[in-house]
Amino acid sequence: IISSTYTIRIIGPEIEKNILKKQQVPIYASWHQRFFPGITFFATRKPISIMISQSRDGELISRIADRLGWRPVRGSSSRGGRHALKEFKTLVHKGYKVGHIVDGPRGPLGIVKPGLLIIAQSSGMPILPTITSAEKKWVFNSWDRFMIPKPFSRVIFRFGDEIYVSRNLRGAEFDAKRSFIENTLKKLYAETDSLWKDPEQVHRLFGT
Repeated sequence: IISSTYTIRIIGPEIEKNILKKQQVPIYASWHQRFFPGITFFATRKPISIMISQSRDGELISRIADRLGWRPVRGSSSRGGRHALKEFKTLVHKGYKVGHIVDGPRGPLGIVKPGLLIIAQSSGMPILPTITSAEKKWVFNSWDRFMIPKPFSRVIFRFGDEIYVSRNLRGAEFDAKRSFIENTLKKLYAETDSLWKDPEQVHRLFGT
């Protein structure tokens, strides 16, 4: 209900479209802090899957995601991760897109965990940095300062350039790539958040 009140604009929609034109599927990469508005927005990109932990909380979230049209894959870095990655590989080759929370479910905030790169390596599909930023929001006192855009807020979705990860990447090169993706996301989040301070940019996007 809350999500239906948002006014949404997309920056970089052609990046997503070009991936799909190449008959590839994107791995949408997002911070845990910002995924709320994407729950309903990306549910329209069917078929789409997402990794959800095997915890008790994860069970509830899994049911909600399934109800909204996502295909939940149960697992995390601490439990069931290997099985989940195997299932992702199968789903991707069936045409499923992937939503991936890069620092979840326990953080630290903004730290890209290796699972994102492993999904990209095993599937051969591109990582698509996916940024959400809201003009008005609630911020919760959680490990990630979780954000929910307030009703009727204006919300920006922004796609960064796609990132491929070589299957042969290992060791120091793997960690360098992980750091590159992490820094790219941080930069894109900071740049997108700063748009709200520029009335001309806001007017250009929303026309008001």
